[in-house]
Amino acid sequence: MQPSTPDNKQARNPLHGLTLEAIVTQLADHYGWDDLGTRIPIRCFTHDPSVGSSLKFLRKTPWARDKVESLYLFMLRDQKRQQRPDN
Repeated sequence: MQPSTPDNKQARNPLHGLTLEAIVTQLADHYGWDDLGTRIPIRCFTHDPSVGSSLKFLRKTPWARDKVESLYLFMLRDQKRQQRPDN
């Protein structure tokens, strides 16, 4: 059995190599700020939202960052489901 390297552990992690800024930007582009604020009701998404203010809050708040990362993974799964050809 080969020893696992950091690259092997992260090879299947869809968050590996992504910045928090990239995640927030993709979520805002996909859902829009209004829908994003409905899905994750935190002030940085519901009151005068911006990528900058969101990053400032999310970097200090682990539970909120976890919610954002979970929604991002859900979005990726949903996009893959929509791309599958119907049989």
